[in-house]
Amino acid sequence: MFGSFFNRLKEGLSKTKDNFTGKINEMLKLAVYIDDDLYEELEEILISADIGVETTLFIIEKLKDKIKEERISDPSLVKKCLKEVIIDILGDEKGSISPKEIPEVLLIIGVNGVGKTTSIGKIAYRLKENGYKVLMAAADTFRAAAIDQLQVWSERAGVSIIKHQEGSDPAAVVFDAIQAAKARNTDVLICDTAGRLHNKKNLMDELGKINRIIDREYSDAKKKTFLVLDATTGQNAVLQAKQFMEVCPLDGLILTKLDGTAKGGIVISIKHQLNIPVTMIGVGEGIEDLQEFNPEEFVEALF
Repeated sequence: MFGSFFNRLKEGLSKTKDNFTGKINEMLKLAVYIDDDLYEELEEILISADIGVETTLFIIEKLKDKIKEERISDPSLVKKCLKEVIIDILGDEKGSISPKEIPEVLLIIGVNGVGKTTSIGKIAYRLKENGYKVLMAAADTFRAAAIDQLQVWSERAGVSIIKHQEGSDPAAVVFDAIQAAKARNTDVLICDTAGRLHNKKNLMDELGKINRIIDREYSDAKKKTFLVLDATTGQNAVLQAKQFMEVCPLDGLILTKLDGTAKGGIVISIKHQLNIPVTMIGVGEGIEDLQEFNPEEFVEALF
């Protein structure tokens, strides 16, 4: 069912590809020598694909070293070298959402509007399709819409949900969800949480309380925290991630809306600047369009 991943990824990254590889191909076609002008143009292209200044300069340096080392003088070979440099940055660690130990609790955090609830629905669906018993907890009690939206996704994914009313204590929802997860022999409990970054202290207190309840009530469960980021916000996503990292340790990132942006280079920037693995990427609206991240396939699709 997920076999056409590469084709979907290629389609999903088409805007980035036009912005990135399209421009690189044009430039290299016209290039006669590998010189400072070429590197400068390349730098501009990378920055416009939202790879960010810091990461772009790092890539250019690595590329210069590689070209020197391999004694390359033909501009048409630059692309191959660039591809290798980017693969090096991304590493070979594939993203995986399948639990290594059972039971597992996934805490999903992120600001409103990044596609957090939708991602939870798609993760729940994927895990259930892979044979795991899944339960959702609607612990973003700050907005009634978040609870309703998660309810809709629980029906679409065919997964049960534990919820309270809007305005109730998120930690109480998590407490009830843990009791239900234990009673039902659940493999994976997925908790939605409110992500209000404008008041970091509140967020820290809330996540702290939720974490304490998980540690106390569900100590045999493996806990993971994933941050959801919207790829269309480009370098802003890196900033957001840095702020969340101050609040809690992150096990991975979920990057949504990669299909809606020409800024797919943000994936490279995030890995280089934050060194947090990208676990999943969203390349479309469909329930199967949230994919486990494969660095090599990502770079192949990009080029």
